[in-house]
Amino acid sequence: MNKFLLYCNLLLIIGFLFYRVFLKEEINCGLRDTIDHRHHVIDSLCNELDSLHKVIDTLKWEKDIFDYNVTYNTEILSAIIAVESSNNDSAYNSYEDAVGCLQIRQTMVDDVNRILRRKKSPVRFTYQDRWDRHKSVKMFEIYCKHYDLSSYEEIARCWNGGPRGINNPSTVGYWVKVQNYIEG
Repeated sequence: MNKFLLYCNLLLIIGFLFYRVFLKEEINCGLRDTIDHRHHVIDSLCNELDSLHKVIDTLKWEKDIFDYNVTYNTEILSAIIAVESSNNDSAYNSYEDAVGCLQIRQTMVDDVNRILRRKKSPVRFTYQDRWDRHKSVKMFEIYCKHYDLSSYEEIARCWNGGPRGINNPSTVGYWVKVQNYIEG
């Protein structure tokens, strides 16, 4: 009987140790895995949130850059498009590599991207964007806003001759064409 009790106690101790060592460790591993998984989920959510913050910041910046009153130059914009391309989005001047409705050259895209970099914008335009009317108009707006072009003559002559185009006598003829379209 003593041996039997001793054997039962030994089995109980072994069972208890088995539970403490193996089962409890398995439970702890499962809990650790669950906790690790939840940390991973939290990290993923934080990354998503960071991405959303970047998108929101970009949208705020784009609103500041793109969402200003453009109605003051809608008439001049239409006139410049008519003079530059006869309202043709597919217009191409191979001699100057001028493209699209506003006949934008690569130097203009570079200048607009330089302006955007200075404003710490993530937005950049490509040379291919010159074929897209909406993007061409955005480049036009950024350019006019950056150089603080306000009068029709200033806008037209600087679009034709660069930021100092208003001072360049060779842009007067271009201004006359644009003015004739506006009046006409």
